[in-house]
Amino acid sequence: MDELDRKIIALLQMDGRASNAKIAREVGVSEGTVRRRLRRLIQDDVVNVVAVPNLEKLGYATTALIGLQTGPGKSDAVAEAIATLQESHYVAVTTGAYDVFVWAGLESAEGLGQFLRTKIGIIDGVQRTETFVNLSIKKRTSGLVL
Repeated sequence: MDELDRKIIALLQMDGRASNAKIAREVGVSEGTVRRRLRRLIQDDVVNVVAVPNLEKLGYATTALIGLQTGPGKSDAVAEAIATLQESHYVAVTTGAYDVFVWAGLESAEGLGQFLRTKIGIIDGVQRTETFVNLSIKKRTSGLVL
């Protein structure tokens, strides 16, 4: 991956629907070069062009980051179980005070409580959760800015 690839990725992060022609104009190469580079980046699993939803506009009035502590050796299984739940939009196994982090979107605070009690709390290996309700989101991207 070189500087041209990084520029193409950065432009797609700002506008995932940007045409190859527009990107080519911005970076100063031919449209064919952009098309080939982008195809390779996608095939090599370097980038994945996706839509990043605004959960609030989709009716999820309550979004939260949930930190979970799991039993020894249980973090992968817990994360995989949570990843199957419709309410979870991001699930990561992590280091530090929490073994797993989940970003969840629900229709209400009441729905969040029910999700924690009836879906998260019953997963084998979950020992403790701490929930951080989002008051406002200041940045929303699908990945790193290169």
